[in-house]
Amino acid sequence: MIRADGLSYSIGDFKLRGLSLEVAQGQYFVLLGPPGSGKTILLECLCGLRQIRSGRIYIDEYDVTNREPRARNIGYVPQDYALFPHLSIEHNIAFGLRAKGYDRKAILNRVGQAVEMLGIEHMLKRSVKAISGGERQRVALARALVLQPKVLLLDEPVCALDEATRQDVCAELHRIQRQFSVTTIHVSHNLEEIFSVADKAGILCKGQFQQIGSIDTLLRKPHNEFVARFMRCENILSGQVIQVGPQSESSTLLCGKVRLIVPGHHQGQVKFVIRPENVLLFTGEGHSDSINELPVNLSHFRDCGNYVRMELKGDVDIVAHLSHPAFAELNAKSQSGLTVRLRPEDIHVLAG
Repeated sequence: MIRADGLSYSIGDFKLRGLSLEVAQGQYFVLLGPPGSGKTILLECLCGLRQIRSGRIYIDEYDVTNREPRARNIGYVPQDYALFPHLSIEHNIAFGLRAKGYDRKAILNRVGQAVEMLGIEHMLKRSVKAISGGERQRVALARALVLQPKVLLLDEPVCALDEATRQDVCAELHRIQRQFSVTTIHVSHNLEEIFSVADKAGILCKGQFQQIGSIDTLLRKPHNEFVARFMRCENILSGQVIQVGPQSESSTLLCGKVRLIVPGHHQGQVKFVIRPENVLLFTGEGHSDSINELPVNLSHFRDCGNYVRMELKGDVDIVAHLSHPAFAELNAKSQSGLTVRLRPEDIHVLAG
C-alpha cells in the first residue's frame, strides 16, 4: 500500500497542490492526464527523486517522507528506462542487488526468477544497444522487480512500443503485477492502456486530481466536463430543470425542445452527459413531445473498427456508437428518419 497525504510541490510555474492518494495493497492504479498535468512529477515525489514542500508519504503505514529513494522499497521504471549502455543485460538487472550488497548466489537466484518470468533469459549476455524498445521495457521491469519492491512505479512504460504490440505488453504487465502481487502505479495518457490493466484510476490536470475511481465510474459518472471529455464522452449537453419528481428521485429537463427525465434532484441550468454507446437508435420518426425520445436524421457515419460512429442531427445533436450488426440491422441511409431514445439511468448530470 502507498499513501500520499496533502502532498505539495512546485517547480517554476507548476504546482502540485495538496494531493492525496491511496493505492491499496496489490492494486493496479493508472495515473491519467494530459501532457504537463504533473504525472511524472508526482511519481518522482513518491519515490524520493523530488523533495516535497509539504505533506507525508506512507508505504504500508511507514512514513517514508524523509527517506532516501533507495530506502523506500520502491521499484521505479522511468519513461526512458534509464538502462546503462555500457553494461550487459544481466548486469543491468543485477545492478540494484549489487548496490545493496547481495551475495552472488542471491543475485543469480533473483535475476534468474525475474528473467524467466519475463521471457528474456536468452538475452542476459547481450548489450543494451542491441535490443528493441519492447525488450528494453522488459529489462527495465526486471531490474525493478528483482528488488522485490513494495510498490512499483511505471512512467509511461509502453509509450515506446508500436500500436500493434502495446495491448499485448499491457496484458503482460497486468499478468506480471498479479504474479508478483506488487502495488503498482502506471502513468499513461492513453485510454486504451487502462482498460487492460487498471483496477482503479485517477485523472490529473494542472497538478490536481479531477477524479479518482473505478474505470466504470470515470467513464459513466464523470465528476466534471474535463473528466467527461478526457474519457471521450462526446455527448455533453445542457438543459433547464422544469420539474422535480416525487421524493426528489428524478428531475425533468428541457433540452432544446426535448424533455428528458434524469435521476436525482436538480435545479436550474445543468450539464449532463450520455456516452455514445448508450444511445439507443430506432428506425422511424418519433414524436418531438415524447419524453426521453427525439427525432433525428443521420448526418454522417464512420467505421471505427469495433463500432460505427454516427452523427445525428435534430433539435438536439448527438453522437451514437453502434456495433456493426446493430448498424446493419438499422439499415440507416443518410438523412433518413430515426428516433433516439435515452434511458434515464444512462444520463449522468455533472456536479456543479
